[in-house]
Amino acid sequence: MSSKVDVDIKALLEAGSHFGHKTSRWHPKMAQYIHSKRGGSHIIDLAKTVDSLEEALGAISKATSHGKKVLFVGTKRQAKEILRKAAESVDMPYVVERWMGGMLTNQKTIGAQIKKLKDHEAKMASGEYVNRYNKLEVQRIQEDIDRGNMYYGGIKDMVTLPGIVFVSDMITDITAIREANKLGIPVVAIADTNTDPTTVKYPIPANDDAIKSIELITGYIVKAIELGKASSKAAPSATKETEAKEGDN
Repeated sequence: MSSKVDVDIKALLEAGSHFGHKTSRWHPKMAQYIHSKRGGSHIIDLAKTVDSLEEALGAISKATSHGKKVLFVGTKRQAKEILRKAAESVDMPYVVERWMGGMLTNQKTIGAQIKKLKDHEAKMASGEYVNRYNKLEVQRIQEDIDRGNMYYGGIKDMVTLPGIVFVSDMITDITAIREANKLGIPVVAIADTNTDPTTVKYPIPANDDAIKSIELITGYIVKAIELGKASSKAAPSATKETEAKEGDN
């Protein structure tokens, strides 16, 4: 297995990752990542996208090799399902419906909501609620469970703060970025030409609207996580081999 995830610039081009916003909507701090202008829109320099993405992927692989979690955040309509499926495929937490204020910075309140959700689920599964309440009351409790899972389902098993937060849209999910920054949690984010890339540690200059672009970059994130997990599993056996060799000497 390769020691790093290789990024294909041709794949980024085919996914339309180089298409930025209208020049009138640009953020001056994105200037270093802009290649040119075309038809009134900015074109992102994909060579810089590759460099930035590879740096971010390296950080993700390192974090997950140490057992840390990557929190996927993407509440924009076209990103929701992409990020949810990606996160679930590598057993990582996610928020794709709505970022509830305090999800990272107010663990006490959010923890209480998750505890309440899990308690409801356990009592529903055991039949306790069905035996205790009438059909209408049980239905209302189930609706509360469904609502709770909509907002907290992706993080209800996240027992510690994530090692990295991945955000697919810096403007839509600015609150998540602010909370992560407040706690010193590194943020990897797709940075379109209308964003301020200096607000995150690992900006990835790319189109954050095109589904193919989001899918491709999120796919690379998944590969980096898989690589980190694989190296974590390999580490103990490598240590044992080293100890065995030293014992033979």
